[in-house]
Amino acid sequence: MTVSTLVDADLFRSLLRRHAAAVVVITAPGTPPAGFTATSFTSVSLDPPLVSFCLARTASAWPAVQAAETIAVHVLTREQEHVARTFATRGIDRFAAHGAWRPGPDGVPLLDGVLATLVCRVTQRVEAGDHTIVLATPSQGEHHEDASVTPLVYHDGSYAHLKRTA
Repeated sequence: MTVSTLVDADLFRSLLRRHAAAVVVITAPGTPPAGFTATSFTSVSLDPPLVSFCLARTASAWPAVQAAETIAVHVLTREQEHVARTFATRGIDRFAAHGAWRPGPDGVPLLDGVLATLVCRVTQRVEAGDHTIVLATPSQGEHHEDASVTPLVYHDGSYAHLKRTA
């Protein structure tokens, strides 16, 4: 095991690559709407229901997320790596490139065919370093009908898939 007393940016990045995370696409209404791929999504509280994600304030999606009262979190299936890549690509119209979406409550874009969708009301934004932590309360949700469908995961700089065990 490599031990270091100073956690600089390079070591921090290397350490976090060891953490596996579900891949989500977060969308926000706007003109145009915004959407981005994230692995920073997490549940915060069950009572009351509360989730969070982080976004750099320099991200192209930040102005829409900053202004949004409603956002949607889409948990991607293992077959949706192309969706993750589309919403991670800079300089394109991500919604035109993706195509399979519809407007939801308050105009928030809802992606089709995902493992789960949570429509959330933003409750708080907390500045943290060069990012903002967005806290939100789920108001609506739906999930894939097939319980055998597994999520897309990001680990060590690559997309990965979970294998179900008996």
